[in-house]
Amino acid sequence: MKQRINLLIAFSVVAFIVLTTVQCYLVKTTYDYKVAQFHTQIKNEIAQITNNYSDIDSVLVSKKEALYKSLSENYILGKNSKSTVKTGILENEYKDALTQKIQRKFERDLPNFKIDFAIVLNKFILYKNTKKADTIFSEKPFIENKLYGNLASLNHAFLVRSYVGTTNGSFENQNYQLLTEDSMYVSVIDWEMIILRRMTFVLILSLFSIATIITLFVIAIKALIKQKKVSDVKTDFINNITHELKTPLATLGISTKILEQKSIRDNDENFNSIVNTISRQNNRLQNLIDQVMANSLAENEIELKKEKIETEDFLLSIVNDFKIAFPKINLKTDFQTQKTVLILDKFHLTTAFLNVLENAVKYGSKTITVKTRIVEKQLSIIFEDDGIGISKNKQSLLFEKFYRVEQGNLHNTKGLGLGLYYVDQIVKAHQGTVSVISDLGKGAQFTILLKV
Repeated sequence: MKQRINLLIAFSVVAFIVLTTVQCYLVKTTYDYKVAQFHTQIKNEIAQITNNYSDIDSVLVSKKEALYKSLSENYILGKNSKSTVKTGILENEYKDALTQKIQRKFERDLPNFKIDFAIVLNKFILYKNTKKADTIFSEKPFIENKLYGNLASLNHAFLVRSYVGTTNGSFENQNYQLLTEDSMYVSVIDWEMIILRRMTFVLILSLFSIATIITLFVIAIKALIKQKKVSDVKTDFINNITHELKTPLATLGISTKILEQKSIRDNDENFNSIVNTISRQNNRLQNLIDQVMANSLAENEIELKKEKIETEDFLLSIVNDFKIAFPKINLKTDFQTQKTVLILDKFHLTTAFLNVLENAVKYGSKTITVKTRIVEKQLSIIFEDDGIGISKNKQSLLFEKFYRVEQGNLHNTKGLGLGLYYVDQIVKAHQGTVSVISDLGKGAQFTILLKV
């Protein structure tokens, strides 16, 4: 059973990880799709700007074409080297002016987006007599080859379009063709937030799904742990009850064999002693069985026979009886109330209070003080002892059925772990509460509150 529950817990953990991973993958896939969709939207809207920018400023475009022609012809004449051509293209005089005009067009035509851009030169190739190619410049897109724009880096930018331009010319009886290629890269400021806003519904649904998965996982794990705990408690209870029953059964067996001896039967004193022993052990067995049966009921199933009781006198009678049973215990009272009349079940509460006192004795108490107070229209009955105390992490388990505070060997403290559970059930049946304050090695204080 224990191994099966451990396997179920392990399976639940694996299932939780798988479901969470799948959910994260779906969110990532949706995010990637939204990014691609956003890029397509920007590309389509920017495509409305003509490739050669003649609609922005035809004069600047003419200057650009004139510069390209001049650099090409000087190169053909041998006046320019390839590096000189590249430098002349990149350091053109209309660079800043065209950048500003394109930026203003973006701001006017795309008011919902703040766009930074860069147009970089990729190729500058001459074809002499339309046959022989002379590659003056050909590189992958680098921000260092920026013709115009305000982007400082291409790292977070995306490609909008590449433009290939051709120009035919004739110079000194030579025909040539110029081929250029440039690419536009853009970066939309706060594009991540724009995409996240567009994914709001998906993110909310995803978070809700993950929260649901986590909640169900926690509930399932708690249920499995509780089941495992119940299984362990049942095993512990069987061990405890077996241990508790062995002593009276062994005593009864020995006493029965002794009674078979004629010399014992003929001696009235010995005979009565053995009979009394049998009677005590029989009562002990009956009490054990009654205790198990009584504690199988919940507080709403316990039948109370209530009557008016003067609580202080009631507590004093319990204290006096307890002193007779445990003469070595220093049992004191500190009543700060007088003649407090409550409607209670005398039988069940007597057992409950005795259980608290006996529990203190079991766990090393030499001095116990019973106090009464009125706290917010409730009678507070406090049992304060100087026993071994209870560690903080064990206190929440004290009132659970069959639970016993372990001290070394499992059976060094007798009992079935039902006493405090019974106290809790009886107090709850009276619409009261029971709580404990304790530190390990510093005793414990049990407080029972009953409505006045």
